[in-house]
Amino acid sequence: MPETRAKLDRARGYPYAIPEASYVWRAGEVAAFDPAMRKDRTPVLAIGSNQSPRQLTRKFGDEGEIPVQRARLRDFDIYYSAHITGYGSVPAMLQHAPGAEVTLSVNWLDGRQLDVMHGTELYAAKYQYAVIEDIELALDCGTDLDFVHLYVGVNGHLLHGGDAVALSAMPAKGRRPKALTTAEVLEIVRERFSPGDGADEFVLKLVEDSGFRAACTEAISTDAVSFGHPARPAGAESGRAGWE
Repeated sequence: MPETRAKLDRARGYPYAIPEASYVWRAGEVAAFDPAMRKDRTPVLAIGSNQSPRQLTRKFGDEGEIPVQRARLRDFDIYYSAHITGYGSVPAMLQHAPGAEVTLSVNWLDGRQLDVMHGTELYAAKYQYAVIEDIELALDCGTDLDFVHLYVGVNGHLLHGGDAVALSAMPAKGRRPKALTTAEVLEIVRERFSPGDGADEFVLKLVEDSGFRAACTEAISTDAVSFGHPARPAGAESGRAGWE
């Protein structure tokens, strides 16, 4: 059925299509990047699907504009978090990874947009809004930032075979652990937590049964690894928010 297929595709398709170049998300459409739009906005790392126009449209509907700027972050990588989303995906989290350099994006958000993003990221208490400093974040315009806001994974990153699993959709240099797709990681979680279920049956149970989803999250978080870089909690107006 189309509805069932849509649920399966959404769960397995994370983090969805991500443009290779900076862009402006504008009411569900993609427009050319305008660096002047960053003024008075907060730079927030987009680690997973928040880099995707499709996901931004889900979160913000058909109103507003968000500059999404490509960047490289040294000594970090993007791994699968040890929790399951309400739509059945294993989402991303940033992790300190000395020697690696990951390509990601920065969402430049105004105050209203930050409130909306908080509502989508903090509601299940699986992320904490924070600031990290003493970093090397190279924006694609040639400017470097030594701080940035982000959502830190509270549960830590998933372990498989005693190691992290990186998102294959996120390009990185010097990456150490294996990189897989979300569909592949969901199969790992199924085999670990509920091997008696079929692949589609397992994903649909994650989407439709909140108790099953919570138990799965608890199981995969028992040996997870916490965020390994100093971070301080941030409010919507804390830190060096905005851009001049």
